[in-house]
Amino acid sequence: MGRLIYSMITSLDGYVSGPDGDFGWGAPEGESHEFINERMRSIGTYLYGRRMYDTMVYWETAHTVPDQPPFILEWARIWQAADKIVYSTTLNEVAGERTRIERTFGPETVRKLKAEADHDIAVAGPHLAAHAIRAGLVEEYQLFVGPAIVGGGTPFLPGDVRVDLDLLDERRFGNGVVYLRYGARAPA
Repeated sequence: MGRLIYSMITSLDGYVSGPDGDFGWGAPEGESHEFINERMRSIGTYLYGRRMYDTMVYWETAHTVPDQPPFILEWARIWQAADKIVYSTTLNEVAGERTRIERTFGPETVRKLKAEADHDIAVAGPHLAAHAIRAGLVEEYQLFVGPAIVGGGTPFLPGDVRVDLDLLDERRFGNGVVYLRYGARAPA
């Protein structure tokens, strides 16, 4: 059985991108990227919304870009080896052999996917993650808190749900990013 993990960058004030859509303040450098690579090795399937998939599809061909550092090439291999499910009503085709489109997010379908999974599953993109959080599907939250206050934008978490958490792990990086890993407590 796989766990559903929500893992993304976030600003100190809780946004994955600022009001203008920029998230460059959270881009990982070598040290944190290597750490992310290690964390994501356990992922067998990524669940993406359309916009997050459009951002991440770069990794399908990142290994073809000359002079990439080893941690970038490693992340491309990790990402390419995993299955990807893109939730979109408008996308007609995807890049890569291990990617498929689903038109709607169904909590029961994701529960079944988790029950049958040999590896963990990651949900990425705050809008899709909000559906999974509201449905009580997310078991682990991994935040990479960037050293920025962006004043608004796309929130990391939905504002209409409560989840009690236990801190499982933390780490600081030289670039000011702080990694926080929380497990969701079972409802009382």
